[in-house]
Amino acid sequence: MIFYLTYNDGPSGIFSSQVIDVVKHLRFNLQAKIKLVSFVSARNFLIVRKEIKGELPDALVLPMFPGVFRWRANIPLLKIICRIFRPKLIIGRGLLATNLAFRAHPKRTIYDGRGAIEAEWMEYDVVKSKSLLSQVHKLENEAINSSIFRLAVSQKLVDYWVSQFNYRKLDHVVIPCTLNESFENIELNMNSISNVRLELGLEGDDIVFLYSGSTAGWQSFKLLHDFIQPILLASMRNKIVFFCDLDENIELLQSEFGQRVINRKLQSSEVSKHLLAGDYGLLIREESVTNQVASPVKFAEYLASGLFVIISENLGDYSEFVKDKKCGYLSNEHKHLVKPELDDKIRIKKLANDYFTKANYMQQYSQLIGFCEKEEHSVDS
Repeated sequence: MIFYLTYNDGPSGIFSSQVIDVVKHLRFNLQAKIKLVSFVSARNFLIVRKEIKGELPDALVLPMFPGVFRWRANIPLLKIICRIFRPKLIIGRGLLATNLAFRAHPKRTIYDGRGAIEAEWMEYDVVKSKSLLSQVHKLENEAINSSIFRLAVSQKLVDYWVSQFNYRKLDHVVIPCTLNESFENIELNMNSISNVRLELGLEGDDIVFLYSGSTAGWQSFKLLHDFIQPILLASMRNKIVFFCDLDENIELLQSEFGQRVINRKLQSSEVSKHLLAGDYGLLIREESVTNQVASPVKFAEYLASGLFVIISENLGDYSEFVKDKKCGYLSNEHKHLVKPELDDKIRIKKLANDYFTKANYMQQYSQLIGFCEKEEHSVDS
């Protein structure tokens, strides 16, 4: 058996598509014996546990010791779980899950690298604990160089490991953040587009710029405001839709442009339907190390919805992807933007199907599972 271990991750659209869907994919398509083990905040534990098990009934959801900086306090409980289930390997999603796995299951840990963690913590004030910040470089180095295998969300992340942590091995695969089934099954046609536009109060000939996601610091929300303001000044037909929490930058745009700026908070299950309303999806972020190695799932979701992507320079592997595949524009280079035709949207959606479904990474997942099975056999023998 393999454990897929998460630490301090709660239910969300990302958790559903990048954790639960991955576990299901490995089980049903590669017949992997894999179990999700999630340490979650003790706050609202029963509610969170119910949500996770509602999507994956056999998931093992455990309360974590209060305080992320006390992550080591969870080692004894994980050791007990390992004695009960006897996993041959643990895949740790992220830095702390991987280091937790090291200490409960030495030398049989795989690192699922989601980003440049030290850089992210320092650049965006993610962690307040000075003691944890003082350890992050050592913990990240251990996760990268002591794991027996690695997953990375971008080639840029692997390059970062090489330059910053002297990573010299080849025991890794690159698998970007992929789509969940709701995006794979989108019906893209004039009726589906018209219906959601009508719901949002948009006209058929409006050129709609759309932002979906968080307003957290690393999303560079102030930059987004400064980018969209001249676009709204350029034409009364240009409109912006924000699918996120209300923010002071949105309020500022609404005060300037009134009903041409729409804000709607969606449930994760509603996102795939509502993205169809847009023509251009916005991924405007500052050029931090965190963003340079990122794999924003929103990029794949925009493409799956038929949206051209307006993206910052040096954003993960995807600024180059946009240029190579002609599926959008760099934010500092775009000219006057016209309304895409349905055929354009269908071509964009095909790119998502060709590059961002889990089925397209069967070889990489097979390499991972094949490695796991080889290690499991060597342990048994």
